[in-house]
Amino acid sequence: MDRAQIEAYFDDPKRQEQLVQAISRLVRIRSVREDAQPGMPFGPGPAAALAEALALCGELGLSAQNHENYVGTADLNEKETRLHILGHLDVVGEGTGWTVTEPYTPKLVDGMLYGRGADDDKGPVVCALMAMQAVRELGVELNYNVRMILGTDEESGSGDIAYYYAREPYAPYTFSPDAEFPVINIEKGSYKPAFTKTWAPETATPRVTALQGGFRINVLPPEAECVVTGLSAAAARPYCDRSAAETGAVYELSEAGDDLRILCHGKGAHASLPEEGNNAITALLHLLCALPLAKVSSTAALHALNALFPHGDCAGRALGIAQSDAVSGALTLAFSLLEVNKHGLSGRFDSRFPLCATEENCKLAAEAAFAKFGFTVEGGMDAPHHTDADSPFVQTLLRCYEAYTGRTGECLAIGGGTYVHDIPGGVAFGCGMPGFNGNMHGADEHTCIQDLLTACKIFTQVIIDVCA
Repeated sequence: MDRAQIEAYFDDPKRQEQLVQAISRLVRIRSVREDAQPGMPFGPGPAAALAEALALCGELGLSAQNHENYVGTADLNEKETRLHILGHLDVVGEGTGWTVTEPYTPKLVDGMLYGRGADDDKGPVVCALMAMQAVRELGVELNYNVRMILGTDEESGSGDIAYYYAREPYAPYTFSPDAEFPVINIEKGSYKPAFTKTWAPETATPRVTALQGGFRINVLPPEAECVVTGLSAAAARPYCDRSAAETGAVYELSEAGDDLRILCHGKGAHASLPEEGNNAITALLHLLCALPLAKVSSTAALHALNALFPHGDCAGRALGIAQSDAVSGALTLAFSLLEVNKHGLSGRFDSRFPLCATEENCKLAAEAAFAKFGFTVEGGMDAPHHTDADSPFVQTLLRCYEAYTGRTGECLAIGGGTYVHDIPGGVAFGCGMPGFNGNMHGADEHTCIQDLLTACKIFTQVIIDVCA
C-alpha cells in the first residue's frame, strides 16, 4: 500500500469529524468499574461502553463479538489472526477540578477533545478501529487477520484480559495503544512487600500513639498525620520549622488536651516516578526522629523506618537494593503506606526494579535490612516484562512511527505497567506523542485530534506490514 493513499485517506476532513464523533460517543458513557451485576462482571458502566463500542465496530464493517461483557473483539477478516491490538473502555473516576467541560460531556476546543477517557483509552481505541476500517476500505488484501480486543477492566486489575486469555490463544504479535510513542518494550518488575513490627504496651511520654500515611500502594503519599501524646505545639514548632526547611514539606499542628496532632503535607506522584513528588510519610518520620520523644520501642521503630527510608531516597540505597542497568534504568522506591497504633505498625513500599534485579540483590537484601531492626516482611517479586528491541515486530513498529512522524524511533523502559505486561512479545505503542500531556486520570483530561489522526495512519501501516 502506497503511503500517499493512507495519508490522503486520513487527511480527508470527514475523517476528523468521524474520529471526534466516535470518541465522543464513548466518552459520554461513565464506564467506571462498580460492583458486579448479573451478566456485567465490572458493573453497568463498562458493559454499556462495550455495547456502544461493538455497535461502532459493526458500523465500521468489522465482525464484532461480546465475550460475556469481559471484553469485546472486532475482526477484520476470517483468516488466521496474527495481530492483537489491545485497548480498554473503562475509565477512572471523574474526580474534581474540571474547568473546560464536565467529565462526560466531550468538548472540542482548539483541536483538543476534552472528557474522561478521551486520552485513556477511548481515543486510542477509536484510532485502532478506524485503522482497521481504512485497511478494508482501501482494499488491501491481507493474508492474516487483525483482532481488536476491547477491554473493560484495565484500570482496576485487568481481570478482563485474564478472563479472555484463559480461553483464547495469544496472537504472535500484540501491541496496546494505551501509552505513548515510540515503543515501550520494557516494563520493570515490582516488589511491594508488607512489613510489621509489634511492641508491648507503653506509658512513657512524649510518644507517638497513632500515625496514618498513604492511601494506595502505587501512589506516593501526599499527606501523613500522627498523634504525639505528651508534647505541646509550642515545643514542637522549632523542630517542625527545621524539618520543613530540610524536607520541603509543610507541618500543620493542632492540640487536643494532651495530644498533639501533626499533619504533614507533601506532594503526591505515581509510585513509579517517586522523584516527581515529596513523600509525606518519610517527611513526617524525618520530623518525628528529631522530636524529643521517650526512649520506648515505638520510638525505636520509627527511627528504624527513618534509617531504612530516609527522606529523599527514591532509589532504595538505605535499604540496600539500589541498582540499575543500561537497558532498563534504575530501581525506584516509594514508601507509600504506613499505619502505627499503640501496639505496633504495618507498612508497605512500592519498588520497580530493572532487568538486572534478582531475588538475592532485591528481596533477600531488603529482608536482611529489615531483620536488623526486628521487622517481619512478607511479599514476593513480580517479574519485569521485556520484548527484544531488535525483534522484527518492534522494528516494524518503529519504522512505521518514523515514516509518519518524521521523528526518530526508539524503545523505552518504564516503571509502570501496561495492558501487555503479561503478554508474550507484547509492547505498548502510542497513542501519546512524545512531550504531550493529556492529563489522564486528572481534571480536564484531553487528547490531540491531529495526533490521533497521525496514530490512525501509523496503525494502518502496521496492520498492512504485519498482516499482508
